[in-house]
Amino acid sequence: MPRLMILAVTLTVAVLLLAVPGADLIAASPEPTVVLEVPAGAQAGPDFDVEAATRAYIDLISVEEREKSDAYSEGGYWLQLWGFLYGLGVAWLLLGTRLSARMRDLTTRITRRLPLQTALYAVQYVALTTLLVFPLTVYQDFFREHQYGFATQTLGPWLGDQGMGLLVNVVLAAVAMMLVYAAIRRMPRRWWVGGAVAAMFFFVVVNTIAPVYIAPLFNDYQTLDAGPTRDGILSMAHANGIPADDVYWFDASRQTTRISANVSGLLGTMRVALNDNLLKETSPQEIEAVMAHEMGHYVLNHAWESIIYFSLLLLGGFAFVKWTFDKALARWGQRWGVSGVADTAGLPLLLALFSVYFFLMTPVFNAIIRSGETEADLFALNASRQPDAFARVAMRTSDYRKIEPGPLEELIFNHHPSGRTRVHMSMQWKSQHLDEAASGDAREVASNE
Repeated sequence: MPRLMILAVTLTVAVLLLAVPGADLIAASPEPTVVLEVPAGAQAGPDFDVEAATRAYIDLISVEEREKSDAYSEGGYWLQLWGFLYGLGVAWLLLGTRLSARMRDLTTRITRRLPLQTALYAVQYVALTTLLVFPLTVYQDFFREHQYGFATQTLGPWLGDQGMGLLVNVVLAAVAMMLVYAAIRRMPRRWWVGGAVAAMFFFVVVNTIAPVYIAPLFNDYQTLDAGPTRDGILSMAHANGIPADDVYWFDASRQTTRISANVSGLLGTMRVALNDNLLKETSPQEIEAVMAHEMGHYVLNHAWESIIYFSLLLLGGFAFVKWTFDKALARWGQRWGVSGVADTAGLPLLLALFSVYFFLMTPVFNAIIRSGETEADLFALNASRQPDAFARVAMRTSDYRKIEPGPLEELIFNHHPSGRTRVHMSMQWKSQHLDEAASGDAREVASNE
């Protein structure tokens, strides 16, 4: 067994044993206490102006906060590039030193069964590559998140989550590789089609089990106590044909300051959940707007649409990999000790070529996601009828998303509509429902007084 793999496994076990456990959940789920405030320039009235109202919301963030948000977003763009190049470097190291070939040889000495050989290679590969990219992971996910004030974990609990993530990835990678390589070996001429089908089947299965079996490994999930918040969420769910009998909340505050929620799962594992940051730091109207957005994804079948779109992208990726893999193998295969696409020693090359494909397809991938997010935004406005709450949430997420990116910047890098786009959409909706918005603003003013 390669020494680096032994070190990776040893570090993982040590992390899981030494990690400081996170704080326990409080006994009862909190009810929101934050009051929604509408900026003076965005109040409903006969002289309501969409552009002026949008600017009133954007001006809620200070120059310093905006500079910080811009720096975080722009740094993230560069990290996409460095992460891509780093990954290519790791692949070249595994292939160029024939370490990947030695890892494959080890599996053949342990067992003659091809599926088990594939699984054992996957264990080695995930452990080793996790160790090799760990310096970048620590910077990006720990130090940088603390630098910008988004992370709440100390190093011990963070390492514990990383260790758990490694173990999950090892299991999932072993299963995924057995499926994909079995398809590749059974369809030698059209292996790229078989590989794509196997990969998509695995993707659907993981998305089905993730809410119930994977997410609780990293956070504690509890049912939201009976009260106005739970009742309002369930009422909105039932009104939109969502078969939800309960609402869950989870302790994301032990890891991050960000607000989030989701309606996730497939084929009977659907779960409506929101994190404790959303409960504690936003108003009831904002919670309603956020949950309406998440319900929009479910009602509009975005999970299944994503599977279709991603399947097409994945099929294109396998076709690209087939074309480039054969060329690379003809030139360097003997030097790397890789005999063909069915040889697990070629996995670093396979994944490196996929990373090139998806890096080039980033604008397309982001456009697909952004389109779905825009549809869910419109659904949320119509379902919750809370334009100011939705605008407020857009401003809250501007902490880590550039509020006003340039058109080309948004097109290439953003997988969500920008904060300005979302606020403008909310104020556009408000302008078309001024009578309703005016009565709502009056109620908000009265409750604030």
